[in-house]
Amino acid sequence: MIRASNADKSKVVDILVSAFAPLHEDNSINLVVKQDKNRIKRMRVLMAYLFERALLFGEVFLSNNNQACLLISYPHKEKTTLKTIWWDIKLAFQCIGIERVFKVVKRQFVAKRNYPKEPHIRPMIAGVKENNKGSGTAARLMLEVMAHHKNNRLPVLIDAASPDNARLYQKLGFRIIKKEESLGFPIYFLRLN
Repeated sequence: MIRASNADKSKVVDILVSAFAPLHEDNSINLVVKQDKNRIKRMRVLMAYLFERALLFGEVFLSNNNQACLLISYPHKEKTTLKTIWWDIKLAFQCIGIERVFKVVKRQFVAKRNYPKEPHIRPMIAGVKENNKGSGTAARLMLEVMAHHKNNRLPVLIDAASPDNARLYQKLGFRIIKKEESLGFPIYFLRLN
C-alpha cells in the first residue's frame, strides 16, 4: 500500500475513470456526471475533485502495483473554504451541468441524513483499473488500509450503489444499516465498528 501525494493525482484519476467509465447503469457516479458526448472528460473532473477533497480532508491510498486506489475522508475535519467553494463551482459547471445540480444536491442530502453527526471515517470511492477487475487487487488494498487503521476507534461508514459492492463490504466486516431507494437506484449504507 502506498500513501498517495499530489504527484499521484493523474494516476488516481486514471484508475477511477477506468473503473467507472464502463458502468452505464444508474449509480452515484452517473448521477453526478452529465451523460453526454463529454462524459469521460466530465468524469475526470469529478475524480480530480474527489482526489483533491480526500487529500485535503483525509487520505488517498494506492495499491503497490498502482492498479487500485481508495480515497478516504474524515468528515469531522472538513470545512468550507474559498478553495472548496471554487472546487464546488468548477464541479457544477464542468461535470454536473447546472440543470442537474438539484439531483446531486438531493443525493448529498440522502447521504448526509444517513451518516452520523459523530466523527467517523468515510471511504469516499475505491476503484481498480478495468484490466485488473477480479484480480483481488482492490480487496487487498482495502484490507491493507483496514490493517493500517486497526487501532482506530472511529466508526467507518460507507455507501454502495451496487449489491455486489455491498456484499463485498459485508465480507470485509461491514454491516448494512440502511438501504435507501429514493433516488431511483439502491444505496446501501454500511458500518464497521
